[in-house]
Amino acid sequence: MKLYIETLGCAMNMRDSEHMIAELRSKEGYELTHEAQEADLILINTCSVREKPERKLFSEIGQFAKIKKPGAKIGVCGCTASHMGEEIIKKAPSVNFVLGARNVSKISEVIHKNKAVEVELDYDDSTYVFDASRNTGVKALLNISIGCDKKCAYCIVPHTRGKEISIPSDMIVSEARKLAQNGVKELMLLGQNVNNYGVRFSTKHKRINFADLLREISDIEGIQRIRFTSPHPLHMDDEFLEEFATNTKVCKSIHMPLQSGSSNILKKMRRGYNKEWYLNRVQKLQSLLPNVTIGTDIIVGFPGESEEDFDHTMDVLQKVQFDTLYSFVYSPRPHTESHLWGDEGRVPSEIASARLSRLQAMHREILTLKAKKEIGNTHQVLVENIKETGDVFSEGRSDNGKLIKIPDEVFKIGDIVSVKVIHNEGGSLIGRPVI
Repeated sequence: MKLYIETLGCAMNMRDSEHMIAELRSKEGYELTHEAQEADLILINTCSVREKPERKLFSEIGQFAKIKKPGAKIGVCGCTASHMGEEIIKKAPSVNFVLGARNVSKISEVIHKNKAVEVELDYDDSTYVFDASRNTGVKALLNISIGCDKKCAYCIVPHTRGKEISIPSDMIVSEARKLAQNGVKELMLLGQNVNNYGVRFSTKHKRINFADLLREISDIEGIQRIRFTSPHPLHMDDEFLEEFATNTKVCKSIHMPLQSGSSNILKKMRRGYNKEWYLNRVQKLQSLLPNVTIGTDIIVGFPGESEEDFDHTMDVLQKVQFDTLYSFVYSPRPHTESHLWGDEGRVPSEIASARLSRLQAMHREILTLKAKKEIGNTHQVLVENIKETGDVFSEGRSDNGKLIKIPDEVFKIGDIVSVKVIHNEGGSLIGRPVI
């Protein structure tokens, strides 16, 4: 039996796909294939955050229905499955079952129930022990919580992944140890608000917060690097920032979703913080770690955004000098508060697009200057990729998230190499090993 899976969206979806692959392999005997035409089961793990996710989904279903072999099943999983439910089967009869993002542990059951729809948002699999995936790399994803309690006006995630529940710390540490024993050196901890870890458990549990969890994981032999996504600016208290700065295994690269630099728009978005709080947290972090790299998300053209509001966003961009930026023009999502506003406060598309262009142009200028300043700096690089034919090189990321290529050198994947930056090509860093 062969399984083909298409994963759309975030790292959380990638981890959900890993769980489903492992469950189906151990409990049902499926083996993964990269050719949909030869699969007995085709899974589409969907994302609702992307623009026009429903159109994308039904287009994919149609393509798979045309090429699948006789008797093969199609299952729709993930966030779009959560909020559309049985509507998917009504619109696409070729779909055999629908499995929501909060119901991943049911995968080995639902494949045997034709036209089943399992999208319960209150379902709790936070203590479910998934079968181990065959991770043979040096990096791995690890869930520490599920769901989200936030009420951001633009976000559909609480309506697709349910309320926030933390996974018991002993389960997290146990899985991390197993991954380390299998050769994993870098962990990426996943949650919708990772630094709010410990807010709620579904079973009796000791009092613990995210800083405590980082300390526990960093004690595991073999784990050399810890990353996480995404922390919420509202929960970046001093204890968290100080642990981030002083824990030598925690990588000095952090994603701090801004969304808007305007306190007025942040209030409309229901983000829970204002411009001053955000900048205060950045200043605290940069005082502790001058070389920290910071990434962010920004939504341009949110309903009611004035030119003055947008200027505040540009001001934050200039002050923080973000190293990575994911930026988008606002588009409404079903089941969200802002979707109910209709055209109220709508920013004309041509204005929003022009603002986005200005934002991205300024960020490109920032990155060009940052790349030039990197020349001469030395970083510890975890080798993640090698090319041994043609233009030979090794490639990997520094502790603070810089992607660095090392020409004419072939190291082992998983090696940590001291590398001096000697050149940049359009913002891409080129280095040589320090002997």
